[in-house]
Amino acid sequence: MKVLVVGSGGREHALVWKISQSARVKKIYCAPGNAGIKRMAECVDLAATDIEALLQFALHEKIDLTIVGPESSLAAGIVDRFEEEGLRIFGPRKNAAFLEGSKVFAKEFMEKYAIPTASFKVFDNLKKAEKYIDQIGAPLVVKADGLAAGKGVIVASTVKEAKDAVELIMQDKAFGEAGNKVVIEACLQGEEASFIAFTDGKTVLPLPTSQDHKAIYDGDKGPNTGGMGAYSPAPVVTEAIADYVMNKVMLPTIQGMAAEGRPFKGMLYAGLMIAEDKVKVLEFNCRFGDPEAQPLLMRLKSDVIDIFEAVIDGTLDTIEMKIDPRPTVCVVMSSGGYPGAYDTGKVIKGLSKATKEPDVQVFHAGTATKNERTVTAGGRVLGVTAVGKTLEKAIEQAYKAVDCIQWTGCYSRRDIGAKALRRPGKQKSKALVGIIMGSDSDLPVMQAAADFLKKMLIPYEMTVASAHRTPERAARWASTAQERGLKIIIAGAGMAAHLAGVLAAHTELPVIGVPLDASPLRGLDALLATVQMPPGIPVATMAIGKPGAKNGAVFAARILALEDKEVASRLQEYKLEMVRDVEEKARNIEG
Repeated sequence: MKVLVVGSGGREHALVWKISQSARVKKIYCAPGNAGIKRMAECVDLAATDIEALLQFALHEKIDLTIVGPESSLAAGIVDRFEEEGLRIFGPRKNAAFLEGSKVFAKEFMEKYAIPTASFKVFDNLKKAEKYIDQIGAPLVVKADGLAAGKGVIVASTVKEAKDAVELIMQDKAFGEAGNKVVIEACLQGEEASFIAFTDGKTVLPLPTSQDHKAIYDGDKGPNTGGMGAYSPAPVVTEAIADYVMNKVMLPTIQGMAAEGRPFKGMLYAGLMIAEDKVKVLEFNCRFGDPEAQPLLMRLKSDVIDIFEAVIDGTLDTIEMKIDPRPTVCVVMSSGGYPGAYDTGKVIKGLSKATKEPDVQVFHAGTATKNERTVTAGGRVLGVTAVGKTLEKAIEQAYKAVDCIQWTGCYSRRDIGAKALRRPGKQKSKALVGIIMGSDSDLPVMQAAADFLKKMLIPYEMTVASAHRTPERAARWASTAQERGLKIIIAGAGMAAHLAGVLAAHTELPVIGVPLDASPLRGLDALLATVQMPPGIPVATMAIGKPGAKNGAVFAARILALEDKEVASRLQEYKLEMVRDVEEKARNIEG
């Protein structure tokens, strides 16, 4: 079998490496390839987006199977043209690749098919976008609509940064036509993960989970890149979360795309944000991730050619994929200055030494050959990938190989995989908010506070204590609240409603009072009793009943958000949800 791989990055090198292991393959071509790929495939000097030239080459060489790496080729319609000429090619057609090619389409698709994602709004007008930013505040995420090599997503922590991002995309045209429209969405907090699967449009066959590292600097600091490293598996994706993603994201996506007249075949990649047990989709990609492909393909033990062909033939349900249980890690080495301006042509030293390290593969990304020496030719230059019995061993081997390699200005993050190492020792969060009520009959009302805190992922504790029947218990609970780690107290009581005042007298923590309707006065007695505190015993008083209980939790979250960016981000998401709810109701009434 003759195989053509389209692309020139680390993902394509990993694909060529994996394809070369198939006994069914006699010859591999890669267009255009790189300095590493040419050691195991014949490189062809054709651009990945020169569809007609690639087609003529495939016809002339009688290529049996073509594998498409980059999204730019898919968006240009390479699959459509090859299939029109009767050639077998792996990847989605142009109208299906639009799921990645347009952020606007992807967000509206997710909204239509109830796939969980951040609240958003679309703009094609700069002034309207900036007015919206002023309206909802920061933090926010600004996305260019079209393809931007992984750099068209800007996380803005302030209103000014958000406006600068919109101007960069829409006015300065930093990403060209990709910036004709922008998506402005809530800034989600949590831990990112990649869920990548083969699909033939009916069956979804997931690869192991993985986690990319987008930011340039350690600790996820600095601007986004195409990816500075990845590892597999990602422990943040539990078995329960994986099942949820399959049933609520992956299957609804292929079913929805079919319903839209855009049947999807190829790689379906969902970028996820996970916070505790909450999962939302950040983006969809329509190809292998880069650098996720490198550690994932090192774990794949099955013949990848069999899988590619099953996708094309619609028989993916017959494939049983075999996976190496050992974890893998890929550390990307980049040119100094990336993702901004950088120099190329730097001689790379130490490659031979690095490749001799056991259980290590050095995948080339931005490399070329000059005067018989390997030189840098891009921002991301190498993906040093290792497998180990444990994640610690894999990380150790990867960085051992990284340290063998050098060139002027080379850079790599030093914390790839660190999140996974920290996770096993993670303890359950202590309660930050205490919810207390005078009677268990108050629970249906005070549950509104608990439900909102749960939505914000704020840990809380809940109990019953009466200011009149169990005053000692109420006083003891309040006086020890700070020692238990509580930051805020929400107290609900009806009638005389002295509970909030008693608690406030026995703690330095802020107390939020919720008057409850428990008498013929419909809660007005409780409202007056709660709000009329003597000087020095403050209680922040909410409305009567469930609205007050919910607002008590909202107020508590706002207090915590002053020092917790994740809570601040979730509040921003909630604010956007309210805006969208009102707009939806207005549309329904208008028409």
